[in-house]
Amino acid sequence: MMNGQCLAAEKTNKDLVNPFVHHLELTTTYEKIKAGILTVVVLPVRLLVIVCLLVLAWLLACVGLMGLSEADLQERPLTPWRRKVRDLVACLGRWTYYAGGMRYSVRGTQAPRHEAPILVIAPHSTFFDAGICYVTGFPSIIVRRESGLHPFMGKLINFTQPVYVWRDDPNSRQRTIKQIIDRATSSLDWSQVLIFPEGTCTNRSCLITFKPGAFYPGVPVQPVILRYPNKLDTVTWTWEGPGVLKLMWLTLVQPHSNCEIEFLPVYRPSEAERRDPKLYAENVRQLMARALGVPTLDYTYDDCQLVAKSNLLHIPRSCPALNIYKLRIRLGLVRNQREEKLVREQPELLCSKAEVGVTCEQLAALLGVPTDSTLQELFSLLQPDCSGRVDLGCYLTSVLMVDRTHSGAHMWETAFHLWGDRGRLSPQQLAALLRLTQQLPTERSIDVPTDQDGVISYSNFESFMKMRPEMEWGNNNNARPKVD
Repeated sequence: MMNGQCLAAEKTNKDLVNPFVHHLELTTTYEKIKAGILTVVVLPVRLLVIVCLLVLAWLLACVGLMGLSEADLQERPLTPWRRKVRDLVACLGRWTYYAGGMRYSVRGTQAPRHEAPILVIAPHSTFFDAGICYVTGFPSIIVRRESGLHPFMGKLINFTQPVYVWRDDPNSRQRTIKQIIDRATSSLDWSQVLIFPEGTCTNRSCLITFKPGAFYPGVPVQPVILRYPNKLDTVTWTWEGPGVLKLMWLTLVQPHSNCEIEFLPVYRPSEAERRDPKLYAENVRQLMARALGVPTLDYTYDDCQLVAKSNLLHIPRSCPALNIYKLRIRLGLVRNQREEKLVREQPELLCSKAEVGVTCEQLAALLGVPTDSTLQELFSLLQPDCSGRVDLGCYLTSVLMVDRTHSGAHMWETAFHLWGDRGRLSPQQLAALLRLTQQLPTERSIDVPTDQDGVISYSNFESFMKMRPEMEWGNNNNARPKVD
């Protein structure tokens, strides 16, 4: 996994950009004293004003949504009077950010919908980026369905007539793309669609891979870039760094925070870009990166998840198990937890005989996914040889020991419990799992004591590892158990 290796190298190469890390501390006495004073004097006032403005915006959203069903919101644009109410909500939203100390400066001009049906925003680095929605007039956003069900924020979200993402629907990606295409190419007077194509937050040190969803319609888009030129960066929210409450507190106790919004000229795709959304996305990314003066790096949210899993479970970032996890994300299996449902409903699948195995087509049928290149790549990672079959029990165990667990020890305890006979694994089973999680060759035997029956208990395995501190088992991502 090249991206994971790059992130690992960040620890020893200070020049390597890691977009998923942000460090924030008040290092000077002045900053600490200022934060303390403003926490007592300014923060309560700002919070009171923000709450009042949000409640007023919520009430207006309730009025604007009266008499409309969810189907109505998805089928046709708002009527003129409802749009006027929506404009008032957008105005209140801007005042809310202003009350919190945020100051917006705008460069360039926002294009109307008939010139650019889609607004492409980058870099995405914080939940404060939501302020762009109010500045741009409350356009339609891409949002999880669960967010629209929130009793308070759901009203504000629904008033934008959003494009919903259904996390539990395996066809959610196709549905979302279709709805974006329908909105962008419709002859009706819909609002513009606002999309953050990176799909996750970074520290703005680069632009990571753009998802192609905004570019499937093949219509002109307007790139919009965000900058936060503040001496103390209290807004950046990344995978590794301060949490929401700390960021909100430190931002609200600053005298003010600056955000620069720059509308770039409308980008009109070529014929080649219309045919290839990924090419279109990449060309727009390069354009925005040049305007920002930052590099582009081929990281994705999936890579971030993989690094987090590797650190959590203390397994190598390039091991087959994590590559399998990444491929499962692409296939939608992580989201719908297909393997866990199979084990829960058909536990006998764990007992499948390795010498029989399943073919790629049989695995596709069990998982409910197409036999495409992604599944074939996953299948090849599972094969210790070229037999054309994989051990289903080994696959299901390796998936659940990575998915279900929160530490290296818990991972192996889960494996012994799931796949073992009365909590014991055969040397062959243990070797197969070590090949996937520690990159050990399957053909090499493992020097772990066995019981009289020739099997390995978890207690024996745990004791064996604890007696070899030189391997730093569970503390070093590159640790390897001893083999004969």
